[in-house]
This record gives sequence, structure tokens and C-alpha cells, in this order.
Amino acid sequence: MTDAPATREHPWPVALLSGKLKDYLDRLGTVWVEGEITQWGVSGGNVYGKLKDLEVDATISFTMWSSVRARLSEQFKQGDHAILLVKPSWWVKGGTLSMQVYDMKHVGLGDLLERLERLRAQLAAEGLFDASRKHRLPFLPAVVGLVTGRDSDAEQDVLRNARLRWPAVEFRTAYASVQGDRTAPEVVAAIRRLDADPEVEVIIVARGGGDFQNLLGFSDERVVRAAAAASTPIVSAIGHEADRPLLDEVADLRASTPTDAAKRVVPDVAEELVRVGQARARLGMRLATILGREIDRIGHLRARPALADAAWIVDRRSEELTRWVARGSELIERCVEKQTARVGELRGHLRALSPQATLDRGYAIVQGPDGHVLRNPDGAPEGAGLTLTLAEGVLGAVSTGPVGRDGADSDAE
Repeated sequence: MTDAPATREHPWPVALLSGKLKDYLDRLGTVWVEGEITQWGVSGGNVYGKLKDLEVDATISFTMWSSVRARLSEQFKQGDHAILLVKPSWWVKGGTLSMQVYDMKHVGLGDLLERLERLRAQLAAEGLFDASRKHRLPFLPAVVGLVTGRDSDAEQDVLRNARLRWPAVEFRTAYASVQGDRTAPEVVAAIRRLDADPEVEVIIVARGGGDFQNLLGFSDERVVRAAAAASTPIVSAIGHEADRPLLDEVADLRASTPTDAAKRVVPDVAEELVRVGQARARLGMRLATILGREIDRIGHLRARPALADAAWIVDRRSEELTRWVARGSELIERCVEKQTARVGELRGHLRALSPQATLDRGYAIVQGPDGHVLRNPDGAPEGAGLTLTLAEGVLGAVSTGPVGRDGADSDAE
């Protein structure tokens, strides 16, 4: 019956299924696993704890007997990063699975540094640390975003020092865990939330220092990429000097402490007023120097002989004007005389050619009824009205018709 497959008509007993699970798990053997100790309880010398994955939400329970614990050369506690040699253990009676621990070691600092350096080289090769990608901080931000732990000293340091320097500054705070496995996802969410706020002009990520392992969350690849993708300038103020998390490399500005971040993000109103006063004083001195130099230059110009007595300019130009007026009058008179003589000559020629001269000698101009000058007697039949233009007047006449060419029989009324 133990080898027969389970069916609806012939199901397995619970003990059989549990025994088969135990046999299967016993064949798996031991395996090394890595994670963070999230629970560490001691009872009767035995340890009952939980180990959580460093990146995803996955947890297993483990048990370590007192004999194994006595052989360990290191002390462990909740929150430690460790590797465990475990073997799956199935408790048949209770139907529970746990991991039996046979050995346990802290993750060495050298291992962490090696992983960190590999990630640093990878991100640098992608250009995330290039200076050309960094944003310039605003001179006077009206709203500052702050990512920090709730009720932390870092938060108070930033707020106090910033408001001492510029009381009108406003803060938008997004709280996040700054230590442990929740650091990376919560810091990423806080950065993205503040970056999406259009009023936030700069974001400070602040923590009050700590040892190397406590700062690992700020070297998490997710945090680094979120900071690199932000369009708002990022200031890293983790509060450390010896160990620099990767957030420092990608941030637009690295501050040594939260207090230093407040001083570098928010200008001091008193210092700025002093600078404005100094600038105004320098500007006033410069203008005074320029005006004084120009006044002296004008004084030198006015002291020159040409400008000492300006009357000579008027006198000299007056004499020249008088000469030119006399010369103009003379030229005009000559021109008028010449043209007058020319007009007289033209008048003489005109009179010589004019019909008036002929009329003055006793001749007359006869015009027919239509006004045309008559050249032939045929143009003035008998009874036609005629107009006779004399030297000093005009006469009307009536034609009596043609007469002999000698004029013996001619008569007109």
C-alpha cells in the first residue's frame, strides 16, 4: 500500500504522506544559504530563528541545537548578515518544516567590499557617475525635499540649520527606513515621490552616520538607479567619511553630514545681505571713480585755450559770414545785370520779328468771319463781316466783294 499511488478510493494516511515528505527532504542533504537574521530566540540553549532574503520578501525558519551553538566561534544577533549551513527537517508529528543549522558564519567584510566594488565598476561603466549627468543646485530653493528616518537626529539637524540660515525655506519630508532590509525599497519610494512633486527643487537624503554594514542600504543598486533617474538634484548626506556608499557617487552633491547638507543647500540670509552690501559698496566706489575721472576730463577740456574764451569762435565765424554774404550779394547783382541785358536783347529780337512792327508801319491784319487771316479776296465775299487789326486798335468792316487788283473800285463799310 505504501508504494501504490493515492486515489480517491484509496487515499494515503496522513502519516504516510508526512513520512514520504520526511524521506524526500532527508535526501536533499545540506546547503549553504545567505540572508539577514530577523529573529533570534534562545530557549533551553537551543536557538529558534528566522532568516530573510536580502532582496525579496522570502523568509525561512531555522533551528540550531545547543551542541551546534556551542561550537560556533562567533556571536550572532538579530539583524546580522550571515550564511548558514542548513538541512531541511520535517517534523512528522506536527507537520512543520524547519531548517536544521549545522554551521553559521558572518558574511565577511571582504566579501561585501568585493561585491560593492563589482557593482561600483558596473555602474561607472554605464556612466551613472559621470560629472556631465549631475544637476546644478538652485541658489535659493523655496521647497526642499528630505528623505530620512522618522524622528531622527539627522532630520532635526537639517531642519534646524536650514531654518537658522533662511527662515522662509519650506521642507517636504518623506520618511524611510535608513537601516536594514527595508532601507532600499523605502528610500527608492521616497525619492520617487519627492521627485514627482513639481514644487520640490532639491532632495536631501540624510542619515546620521553608522558602520559599514548599516550603510549598505545606500549602496543598493535600486537606490543608486533611482537617484540617477531623478530629474530633481539629489544631495547625499549619509554622515560618514571613511566608507562612501554608492549613493555618494551618483548624487549631484555629496555632503559630509546632514548639517553640512543644510548649509550647502540653503544660503545664509545674513551672509547674503552682507554680500549684497559689499557689492553695492563696490559698485558705488566704482561709479564714483568713473564720475570723478570724467569730471576731471571735462575740466581739462574746458581749460584749453580753445574753450577758455568762446567768443573768438563767434567772432571768427561772424567775419567769415560777412565775407560770404558780401560775396553772395556781388554775385547775385552780376547775375541780375547779365540776365537783364540778355532779356533786353531778346525783347529787341522779339519785337523785330513781331507783327506789331508791321502794323506800326501802317499795315492791317484782316480776319474773316471764322477768325482766319485773309490772304485772298475770295475769302471775303460780299457782305461778309471782317475784323481789321491796326497798330493801335481793332475795326469792324463789311466786305463789298473783290475789286480790281489796283484797288480802284474797292470799298468797304
